[in-house]
Amino acid sequence: MNRIKQKLQEDPQKKLLSIYFTAGYPEIEDTLPILQELEKSGVDMVEIGLPFSDPLADGPVIQRSSEAALKNGMTTNKLFAQLEHIRETVQIPLLIMGYFNPILQFGVEKFCQKCKEAGIDGLIIPDLPVEEYELQYKDIFQQYDLLPVFLITPHTSEERIRQIDQISEGFIYMVSSAAVTGGTAGFGQLQKDYFSRVSKMGLKNPLIVGFGIKDSETFSAATEKTKGAIIGSAFIKHLTENGTGNIQDFIKKARD
Repeated sequence: MNRIKQKLQEDPQKKLLSIYFTAGYPEIEDTLPILQELEKSGVDMVEIGLPFSDPLADGPVIQRSSEAALKNGMTTNKLFAQLEHIRETVQIPLLIMGYFNPILQFGVEKFCQKCKEAGIDGLIIPDLPVEEYELQYKDIFQQYDLLPVFLITPHTSEERIRQIDQISEGFIYMVSSAAVTGGTAGFGQLQKDYFSRVSKMGLKNPLIVGFGIKDSETFSAATEKTKGAIIGSAFIKHLTENGTGNIQDFIKKARD
């Protein structure tokens, strides 16, 4: 069974913590040590960001990390080289999050094949429309056992959410606000109502919240009605300030 599906089914009561970081940041060879430290810290899943020069939804923190990673020399080929033996030391589910342009340039099937060889479990491609995925890429994803993860926002219609739920096989990425990443401070009533409204829709896929989660308080608020939450910008800030040190302390504070 795909590791994401397995993780989601393990313990019905457990709230999952997923961490996002940019591959090749702060230093080019930090990808592997960060993944190993995150697993040791008890993180449930990791999203590895494939840096891109023109990101749509990324806030300034993630944008800067992308720019730095590209300057460091990070490429798609370099990432796959770094991940070649990852499954010898890391067992938790791993996803690659990136924009479609670099994947298209690399070749979609070749990219999916490389993901399968490296032991990647899912792909989050924010700018790949559901319709295009269904028409052109669904069979390729399935062939290489890669789960697609689609994003919803507070403005996504119920009809669209149900369409995304129908095609999804792992979880739905619930963007907490319509703003870019790293820009929110806690959750207001509108966001809480949105979490509650979608959680009552009886979807087949669990919801995992991203954007605006930075500590135990926001993690707890985000997971009250959902299965889990993703910390991205706050973790990258930690890496900027501490390098790859004290990762376990950061994760402990996010959970406790």
